[in-house]
Amino acid sequence: MLLYRSMKTAIIGAGAAGCFCATILKRLSPESQIDLYESGKKPLQKVAITGGGRCNLTNSFSDVRSMNQVYPRGHNLMKRLFKRFDHRATMQWFENEGVRLVTQDDQCVFPQSQDAMEIVTTLLRGIEGARIFTSQRVKEILPCGEHRFRIYTDSRSDVYDNVVVTTGGSPKASGLDFLSGLALEIVPPVPSLFTFNIGDEAGTSPITALMGVVVKQAEVRLPGTSYKADGPLLITHWGLSGPSILRLSSYAARWLAERGYQAPLSVNWMGGMNEEEVRKLLQQQLNEQPRKQIGNVHILTQRLWTYILNKIEIAPERRCAEMGSKQLNRLVATLCNDTYRIAGQSRYKEEFVTCGGVSLSNIDPNTLECKEHRGLYFAGEVLDVDAVTGGFNLQAAWTMGYVAAQLE
Repeated sequence: MLLYRSMKTAIIGAGAAGCFCATILKRLSPESQIDLYESGKKPLQKVAITGGGRCNLTNSFSDVRSMNQVYPRGHNLMKRLFKRFDHRATMQWFENEGVRLVTQDDQCVFPQSQDAMEIVTTLLRGIEGARIFTSQRVKEILPCGEHRFRIYTDSRSDVYDNVVVTTGGSPKASGLDFLSGLALEIVPPVPSLFTFNIGDEAGTSPITALMGVVVKQAEVRLPGTSYKADGPLLITHWGLSGPSILRLSSYAARWLAERGYQAPLSVNWMGGMNEEEVRKLLQQQLNEQPRKQIGNVHILTQRLWTYILNKIEIAPERRCAEMGSKQLNRLVATLCNDTYRIAGQSRYKEEFVTCGGVSLSNIDPNTLECKEHRGLYFAGEVLDVDAVTGGFNLQAAWTMGYVAAQLE
């Protein structure tokens, strides 16, 4: 470790990973000079709006069976790094700083204040004493001797003993051009957390008329692939959203990008139930209420149930006893495998997450140091690591920021 001598470190990107890295480094080596370069007007802009302004800073992980369930890319790296600093360590760190936390039923962890600015303020307090250069886009990083680097921006240049790159995800490969002088392997970035536009050549799908309807547990999948996800689903005026859709977009990010975000989508409105289970449930409802109108059999929310009946041409006014076997089969098939057409992607709120970036083949997985350039580190989404929604991306930022700050 290089912590017991005065050194000069540049951190490129004053987001979650960068500011947390600076905070930890400042405490490990108080005499060192730390400079943060931020292309935006102020640090931590994304943290201030994440989680709808409440900051979903991590997750309890109690529902996570394996790391690849929440980290589609980089799960092996995150599993290794969690041995150094995991979600429990994150929660303990923020609580030690005076931030009281609350874990929701969905296992997402927020500050009890429900105010992202509490997290921002805590991190800004941690980097007091560091120099912050805002509106400074780094143009180039060049090695200049053993364990030394020169950084160039539009208006200044300086030499550093160590550089930690924490610029976050970039929607375009050109966003990583400042690394071109280092001969690194770059995985072309594409969006990885987005909602689906639903429609065809004629326009949006009729299902968008159900805007605002929420299904608590649905399963969505891309036919002909292994990509699938489950969880709450929200119908919007442009298509489909909610945790299940966001997870699927993350799992299949590169597959969808290669197809121009045009693909078939299957929705199981009954969650994990198969056709046999759904048929049994429906048959029981029909037998117990033979004189009841089919439209009043509440298998799903009323609006969605009526929509599905009309879609397969079953009159909602028909009596349960009048349901024929062919109609029942058609209804079961639609409930378990309702097909739509993905006709593009929409950004999820103010969030922008990408897969791709600096390939993990470039770094030492134990330290996050570049194999070819000693003293150069990478942390956060600039690496080819990304997660599903639920606090997992910020957790990756805290974990990698902590590890990179060790400067091993």
